[in-house]
Amino acid sequence: MEFSVEVKDKIRVIRFARPQRKNAMTFAMYVGIAEAINGANTDDNTNIVVLTGDGDYFSSGNDLNNYMNVQDISVIEQACEMVRNYVAAFINCRKPLIALVNGPALGISATTLGLCDIVFASEKAYFKTPFTTLGLSPEGCSSYLFPKIMGYAKANRMLYFSERMSSQEALSVGLVTEIFPDDLFWSKAWEKVKEWVELPVNSLIASKDLVRSQELAILHKANDEECDKLLSRIQSEDCVEAALKFFTNKKSKI
Repeated sequence: MEFSVEVKDKIRVIRFARPQRKNAMTFAMYVGIAEAINGANTDDNTNIVVLTGDGDYFSSGNDLNNYMNVQDISVIEQACEMVRNYVAAFINCRKPLIALVNGPALGISATTLGLCDIVFASEKAYFKTPFTTLGLSPEGCSSYLFPKIMGYAKANRMLYFSERMSSQEALSVGLVTEIFPDDLFWSKAWEKVKEWVELPVNSLIASKDLVRSQELAILHKANDEECDKLLSRIQSEDCVEAALKFFTNKKSKI
């Protein structure tokens, strides 16, 4: 199974579960995880949603093999629609969504952190959005949220130039809520989650509604515009060249 969903003690835990592939996202993961997040909205047994990863990585982002040798434009359109729906699930999640970033978060796994309510990170985690390296463009509402969260100067380094951000820097700019030492990460993070899940769920929902209601339309607009741009980028000549360069150059590193 490429991802797992478990609901226990009012906590819905969604895990990226491809540790052998650094939890890279397949098409099935986009669909299944979006459904799992959406399902939390109407599940009386879920008060809090937790997203985390198995193994050393939180997630290395999109599995580029999704797009290798894809010539059919309808397949590319469907893939972009999966991304749109995946991000929309984060936007529409009415219950607290907490990311436990146990390791590196790349691409869409980094950008969607801006849509989470709380982000706990291990000290060994880092964040990178290598869109321009691959001839692509930002997604996950990062074109709107990253400048808002961290300011244009820091956001542009990530979104334009694919620069890596440490967990400490992510904390300092507001992308991360709190950092825990790697050997204490799980115990400290779960201690917080288990404390918060005891709070009245309807109060949590009401509070999140008030905080997010003014931005829902803006976020959906950003998501739509990003996915439209992504569709055009994937079909572009320089994107194809960048992807081929990435796959053929053994020294390429994200």
